[in-house]
Amino acid sequence: MSRIFAEHWKDYELIDAGNSKKLERWGNIVTIRPERNAYFQPVQKEHFWKQKAHFEFVEVSTNSGEWVELKPAAKEWRIEFETLKLNLKLTRFKHLGIFPEQNYNWNFISKHLKSNDRFLNLFGYTGAVSLAARAVGADVFHCDSVKQIITWGKENMEASGLNDIHWVQEDALKFAEREVKRGNMYMGIIMDPPAFGVGANKERWKIEDKIIDLLKLAKNLKEDQGFIILNTYSPRLPIERIKELATAIFPANQVFVNKLCIKSTTGKIIEYGEHTLIK
Repeated sequence: MSRIFAEHWKDYELIDAGNSKKLERWGNIVTIRPERNAYFQPVQKEHFWKQKAHFEFVEVSTNSGEWVELKPAAKEWRIEFETLKLNLKLTRFKHLGIFPEQNYNWNFISKHLKSNDRFLNLFGYTGAVSLAARAVGADVFHCDSVKQIITWGKENMEASGLNDIHWVQEDALKFAEREVKRGNMYMGIIMDPPAFGVGANKERWKIEDKIIDLLKLAKNLKEDQGFIILNTYSPRLPIERIKELATAIFPANQVFVNKLCIKSTTGKIIEYGEHTLIK
């Protein structure tokens, strides 16, 4: 199994991990969050975690929970990644507004896109990768179906001193299908679909049922010299299966599938999911 590693940066640190939790620093705020891939023992004792952290997320169900304040701190704040400004806040889904392991992709995109390249971010969330692309001058299309998330992304854009990202509030698959019909092409495409969920019309989404459609659409949208990045987080899609599906559509020598990881300051490794790069 091949691993690739996202790095810490000034405003983010995975301090320790274990007992199905992780201890993280976001700027000056420290949190404890559930992490099913931290199935090992942590290095530091629980009382140290509690002393260090400002907030801990306690799960009420598999999809939601509540934050417990361990010491007084702001519930909304801002961190930086290079020139980008990212607004964070506590949500009932345990997320804070970014997925820090994705800085691996932010760096890749900054190096592989240039001014006026067209870039598509499907399932765009709050848009850190869209900002990274726009910061190098790319023509960025950001698609997400949730209005509040689009608004959050726009706030990050404005805080970062950027403009002119195309914000598309729409179902990602439907938008991609329409882009194919319109004949639009992109130098870079990133797709970060959920493992499962329920759509606006109560339709059920499972990534294992949709991955072929996503890959075929991306193939039709990619410029010849472009790239596709697909992040997946489903136990039903191990690396071997993703390689099998992707190489049925793309030449095998263009497909690279790895585990995307972060190593904690204490030396523990969390695997965040499968990272597929198609060149």
